[in-house]
Amino acid sequence: MTDSRKIVPVSRPVNGTIRPPGSKSLTNRALAVAALARGTSTLRGVLDSRDTQVMIDSLRKLGLTVEHSAQDCTVRITGCEGRPPVTHADLWLENSGTSIRFLTALCALGHGQFRLDGNTRMRERPIKDLIDSLRQFGIAAECPLGNDCPPVVVVGQGLRGGTTTINANVSSQFLSAVLMAAPCATGPVEVRLAGEMVSEPYIDMTIGVMASFGVVVDRSQPGTFRISPQVYQSAAYNIEPDASAASYFFGLAAVTGGRISVEGLHKNALQGDIHFVTALEQMGCRVTWNSDSVTVEGGPLRGIDIDMNAISDTAQTLACVAPFASGPTRIRNVAHMRLKETDRVAAVVTELRRLGLNVEEYPDGMTIYPGPLHGGTVATYDDHRMAMSFSLIGLRVPDVVIADPGCTSKTYPDYFDDLDRLCTDSR
Repeated sequence: MTDSRKIVPVSRPVNGTIRPPGSKSLTNRALAVAALARGTSTLRGVLDSRDTQVMIDSLRKLGLTVEHSAQDCTVRITGCEGRPPVTHADLWLENSGTSIRFLTALCALGHGQFRLDGNTRMRERPIKDLIDSLRQFGIAAECPLGNDCPPVVVVGQGLRGGTTTINANVSSQFLSAVLMAAPCATGPVEVRLAGEMVSEPYIDMTIGVMASFGVVVDRSQPGTFRISPQVYQSAAYNIEPDASAASYFFGLAAVTGGRISVEGLHKNALQGDIHFVTALEQMGCRVTWNSDSVTVEGGPLRGIDIDMNAISDTAQTLACVAPFASGPTRIRNVAHMRLKETDRVAAVVTELRRLGLNVEEYPDGMTIYPGPLHGGTVATYDDHRMAMSFSLIGLRVPDVVIADPGCTSKTYPDYFDDLDRLCTDSR
């Protein structure tokens, strides 16, 4: 813990409008694809956070020219036409799962040796399914510590094409990584899924970004993706506001009975997490979809039973709305959350109990029983989503303190400032 932040409760409903920063998931996908393109791309609405900073730094170490203006939220990147320019690089990805997974596949397109590593938690996050998939293409890739987790060493000789089978029941990012690299192969690529895929909307997002840079993926056969050799074309690409970050503001409306509009998002957004509002609607909120915004208005909340596999990054948010409902809330099918920045199932259960709630923990989720809450210091486990989610409880319950609030720099450095701005007139 480096410091802490006491959340000041509000005394009346919170109303307002906000536009969160750009999507981390879209930013890192767009950076990876633009890096592989022919020509110079301009990305607008780029998120400036630790996860995107380590991605940009690594692309530079791979020999690409990247101009980043944090003030203007833009990046200009000159692509390498499918082959990283350098023959050796050591990449440090901290705890950015998207970065290390996407770049592992990107390095397989290079000619040389590349090492990718991260912090202590990253060295506990499995990457075996991606490594196994790349090996089926003939790529020399290994985890030298022998635990199927980073660091990763890739000896690239380009991607010839062929068929690979990938297990996507731990993270959809493994499949996304292979799909984004596949068009740069010299021959056709076929990717077959083994088992159930988690977080499927993120695959739709990946394919959508690829399409914006001129690449087509054939998914006409269920469970199979076919990609012919293609050249990504440079593009001017606008990145949507982060729908996962928006969930905290939608949750703000829910827990305070207020009305919050999030600009820049809509029903057809690429990010599946926008459908978190559907869960709030089931709980009793009113949702209004507009052409360039989504509004949530809080109402009397009721507990629900919900499968959040497809939108698991918002499960923590829902878990912190659930204490204010009239009955229990069961969150299901999110076992893969245990392999994120922390074991998010165990962490949420532990911290809700710390604040006085009765919570049952299951291998794939939890049941939250509303009841009297009290203050306390919430451990955040170096997980940005723990800090942001539990801040919602502090808006209703006195003396809730968030430990290490700076961990939000991973995806939303200004989160607490934006939250305070919205809540000022309601205190």
